[in-house]
Amino acid sequence: MLHVTNRRVPFAALLLLAACSTTAPSAAPVMQAGHGKEGDEQGKAALLFSQHRADIPHVVVKEAWVSVAAPEDNVDSPASWLQDGRLMVAATAKSTDQLIIYDGDTGQRLRTVGSSGTRPGQLNRPNGIATVDDQYVFVVERDNHRVQMLALPDFKPLLAFGDAELLQPYGLWVRRHGQGYQVIVSDNYTLGENANGEEIIPPLAELDRRLHRYQVRREGGRWTAGADGHFGDTSEAGAIRVAESVFGDAANNRLLIAEEHIPTGTRLREYTLDGRYAGRDVGAANYKAQAEGIALMRCRDGSGWWLASDQFDDRTVFHLFDRRTLEHAGSFVGNVTGLTDGVWLDERGDARFPQGVFYASHLDVAVSAFDWRDIAAALKLPACER
Repeated sequence: MLHVTNRRVPFAALLLLAACSTTAPSAAPVMQAGHGKEGDEQGKAALLFSQHRADIPHVVVKEAWVSVAAPEDNVDSPASWLQDGRLMVAATAKSTDQLIIYDGDTGQRLRTVGSSGTRPGQLNRPNGIATVDDQYVFVVERDNHRVQMLALPDFKPLLAFGDAELLQPYGLWVRRHGQGYQVIVSDNYTLGENANGEEIIPPLAELDRRLHRYQVRREGGRWTAGADGHFGDTSEAGAIRVAESVFGDAANNRLLIAEEHIPTGTRLREYTLDGRYAGRDVGAANYKAQAEGIALMRCRDGSGWWLASDQFDDRTVFHLFDRRTLEHAGSFVGNVTGLTDGVWLDERGDARFPQGVFYASHLDVAVSAFDWRDIAAALKLPACER
């Protein structure tokens, strides 16, 4: 494991943090400036599904495909788009500072995009990724402390934003909003490391910047982004200690945010779109390892299911929760898929996956695909018209 070096936040940024906090910060938040461990790795001993199998009701769904392993990449999160009627997948490679492009129907690795650096189109520890309208891809870079917007399918850089506010960004959710897009980004800033090399989580009062909003729009022939506030509950019940994955459901005024802090109790916290903790958590009784990726299957009648990964080291458990009620609707595992970080659900699918496809990172080295028809059949889910 690489040693993590820390870069101090500029003084102006510290003043801003202090002004926005209800109490003065106990120490200066720091940025991670080198590839290394992540906050969600702390307190996580080896967690094996094989040791908990009997305690977790589940079904087995065979993967439609698993891509060829590439251990050097450290794959984190996938996202898909339709290109000439065929699904394509881009996945972030944290260690090689690239996006890996796969055939979404077969898992064949086609090419890579990007290189290490700070210039437009270059990447530094890419983590969260989201596509929108089959035209754009947004990529979070933890160690460049920014989000990049690239054009599909050529990955031409269009915009970079967030470096003035973000310290340790990880996940994001993008939706159409107004004349452009709203981007919500999680920020897992810390107070550096203790003597044991573990990241120090800020006090509750200083967790009010766990998520940032940006409005992205096209003006005068170019794309621009404006910061649109930040949020994070600071109560014992609603605070996000370790933040990464976030996903929203505008129809139900709902954001689900993964709380990855195991000592507190890993689960999904429900927030409203305006950033308020809704007073409800999801999956506290279901998660046995660690909450990670989040996706949503939306049906035409307003029903659907949330899909969320429970990150055991040897096999990931994917929990489903009812879209409306958030009640647990079943769980499944693949034949081999494990240690999943990010996930992505393409509801539309294509000729190969006519009812949709669920993509998940696998063991940090590959991407897996699950046919929605197989998931629905195994869990006896009702039909979901799009």
